Amino acid sequence: MKIPVVDFGSYSLSEKTVLDEQLTPLSKELKTAFTEVGFVYLKNTGISQEEVNNVMDISKKFFLQSDELKLPFSRGSFSNNMNHGWVSSETERLNPRRPGDLKEAFNTVCLHPDIKWPSSGFREVQTAFFLRCKDLCLRVLRVMALSLGLQPAVFLNAHSLIGSDENGTTLRSLYYPPVDSGTVKEGQLRCGEHSDYGSITMVFQSQEGGLQVHKVLMPPPGDSSTRQSLAFFVQPDDEALITCCDGSDKYPPVKSGTYLIERFQDSYGRN
Repeated sequence: MKIPVVDFGSYSLSEKTVLDEQLTPLSKELKTAFTEVGFVYLKNTGISQEEVNNVMDISKKFFLQSDELKLPFSRGSFSNNMNHGWVSSETERLNPRRPGDLKEAFNTVCLHPDIKWPSSGFREVQTAFFLRCKDLCLRVLRVMALSLGLQPAVFLNAHSLIGSDENGTTLRSLYYPPVDSGTVKEGQLRCGEHSDYGSITMVFQSQEGGLQVHKVLMPPPGDSSTRQSLAFFVQPDDEALITCCDGSDKYPPVKSGTYLIERFQDSYGRN
């Protein structure tokens, strides 16, 4: 599958004021990409590879520590947001029919400076990149609304609380450690097949690339390399009611927060 490349330069983060009519060509390109393929490469967004690498670098230092040092920052240990924090290897099953995924993650969801972080530098880098991604995703959502012939702010209004405890948008720093082929379970992957949970997902990778659509396969035998990526999962506000844009009842209405919890229960198990 060939993923189209769209130049986002006309609405990059360096552009301060852009009128709706100036976004018409971009909205048409984005609509074509999403309706015909479902995925798109955006170039000239305003987010640099250096910014991406900085997040990966500080994240890798965290992942390479012992589990004992990472445990205090585990997902589920933060009272104000159950999805914030470290996810250990094999804890998550994005395809519930497979064994646990062979990856680690750190989820940045809560931006409160007074919660515990691995270090002040870690907090600063992760939260700064979260906010950059927030700014970019709001621009993408505006263009998406225009491409559908909707009011430009219709999606923005449903995502107004990104970065607060009333919205589940998440920056995930993902780390795929070396695989010991002798301990791999039948059917196990680094990341199982899945569809994402929210409005859109923005994925960033190193210059080496290598990400696949929907899943991450095992490396070939003898390959002990590691991999990293960043994913910004954009969620509507928890109380936002999700309905069909065309006014139909093809899918029943659901609150964003309720749906997100259901999906988490599928991935992490139901207690």
